[in-house]
Amino acid sequence: MSVPRQVYEFLKASSIAHAQWDYEVSMSIIKNRKKLLVLLLLLAPILLVSLLEAAPLLGGKEAYAPSFYSPMIFLVSMVIGLAAGLITGCIGAGGGFIVTPALMAAGVKGILAVGTDLFHIFAKAIMGTTVHKKLGNVSLKLAIAFLIGSGAGTFVGGALNRMLYNIDPLLSDGFISLIYALLLGFLGFYALFDFLKSRKGIAAATGGAHGYAHSGTTDLAIKLQSVNIPPMIPFDEDFVPGGKRISWVVIATGGAVVGILASIMGVGGGFVTFPMFVYVFGVSSMTTVGTDILQIIFTAGLASIVQYAIYGYVFYSLAMGMLVGSLLGIQVGALTTKVVKGIHIRGFYAVSILAGFVNRASTLPRKMVELELLSLPKSITANIEFVGNILFWIVVAIFGFWMFAKFFANLGSLREEAIVPESSVKPAV
Repeated sequence: MSVPRQVYEFLKASSIAHAQWDYEVSMSIIKNRKKLLVLLLLLAPILLVSLLEAAPLLGGKEAYAPSFYSPMIFLVSMVIGLAAGLITGCIGAGGGFIVTPALMAAGVKGILAVGTDLFHIFAKAIMGTTVHKKLGNVSLKLAIAFLIGSGAGTFVGGALNRMLYNIDPLLSDGFISLIYALLLGFLGFYALFDFLKSRKGIAAATGGAHGYAHSGTTDLAIKLQSVNIPPMIPFDEDFVPGGKRISWVVIATGGAVVGILASIMGVGGGFVTFPMFVYVFGVSSMTTVGTDILQIIFTAGLASIVQYAIYGYVFYSLAMGMLVGSLLGIQVGALTTKVVKGIHIRGFYAVSILAGFVNRASTLPRKMVELELLSLPKSITANIEFVGNILFWIVVAIFGFWMFAKFFANLGSLREEAIVPESSVKPAV
């Protein structure tokens, strides 16, 4: 397998892992009346303030807010959350990747979009965490080493974003857009290639992915476990005779990488942690899941509050709007995946990722011209950005319309499937 292909498989596993966490946390909120009541109590004053158009009260410092505010901005945040939720629920991957690009496409500054997305992830993690169900398999030593690294990484990534913004807001927006364009472009084109192969019958297509998949210990993991830099951390004693060992330095370094990515891109870090533990460190999936949940809460909380919120780079009303929209979207998407063909799901995964790529890539020419790094007529760069923005929202609208059409068309059968006689329910093993 070539190196680019390995990177693609890593990123794909990353997006699936993050979607799995998002799905479980969202379902935990939806199925708990107390959590829903808390959410409504938090949402009520935000809606009132939104209607009164007094955004500065909730939107952080006025200087860092979008160039304008109206109830429409709040509704757009719900639409963004809804779209991300639909992608996560139905496709089982990729939804979290479009939130920051979508906020930027709606007119929110890049640094504010990152901070707001991180705060949205942190709020969801605190409200709907299922960590108490998974703590039995957490390696405390692995978690501590990783969190020390990720904590340090959030300071590096957050400081870099703020430094670029202080130099020139255009430089900050361009940097964030470039990172997303590279990531989404690479992931999207490989996903499209996989989809085209599936259409020809070369690869089998499956339904929505709400689980993790991995093979045995990789060669890279074996090499890293052989690095003898004390202190060495033992792990997986319950799954492997004698357990395994890995250097604290290796784990902390991996955590630092996750923390930097999380605080630069606004994705919480969970999208990288799972495949890093399984494929790079060679940790069992059972141990990884609990550690991943702890990492998301810690990294997203530290990055959103310490690196962004205290500097005014969090738009709280948008974060709550995305949370509400994503809860609805994930539920509808998860139900609809039962009546959607796997090949269609794979195709929409590729298209949604590529839409985010086109949107961010189309903004780069204008930003490079404004930064005097490129010489092009402003009319051309403005048109390129306009087309990229329109294409992005068209894809989001088509996907949303198609999903809801499938949902309502099959509502009867979905209801029947949800009603299972007690005698047919098998006891948990």
